[in-house]
Amino acid sequence: MINLEQVKLLETKVAKAIICIERLTKENARLADKEAALSEKEFEQQLELEAGQKRINELEGLIMRLKEDQSRIEDSILATLDRLNQFEEAIEKSLVDKPADKAADKPADKAADKASDKAFDKAPAVKKAAPADEKIFFEIPETDDDILDPLILDEESAEQPAQSEELDIF
Repeated sequence: MINLEQVKLLETKVAKAIICIERLTKENARLADKEAALSEKEFEQQLELEAGQKRINELEGLIMRLKEDQSRIEDSILATLDRLNQFEEAIEKSLVDKPADKAADKPADKAADKASDKAFDKAPAVKKAAPADEKIFFEIPETDDDILDPLILDEESAEQPAQSEELDIF
């Protein structure tokens, strides 16, 4: 038969088991909360990572557009430089042609033309345009007095204030 001491021993072991189960249940709940917090933090980090990747993709697209724009700008600058070279060649051609025409008209100016030709020959070599049926739509001033200094304002423009606040650069 079972005696009283065995029942008391069983009762104390059951009480210890209950206390141990309660402690383990609390620890399990705490660990579950911690795991949930970690997985939530992991989820937030994953969202931040995805947002960061999306931003990187946007910036890469922007960089590509900027490179394309830069390429177009470079092409435009090269085309403008080419047009300026053509303009310079046309001016040089007209300068070379004009002294020859004047030399035939004025024999006294031959010495001056030869001096200017020597100075022109000493200038850096520039690629000359092939003769073509081009028309020159500008006139080169005969003397330095004909050239207006853009830094010196004439009296009319100095007296009149600007009509609008916008700059007229084109």
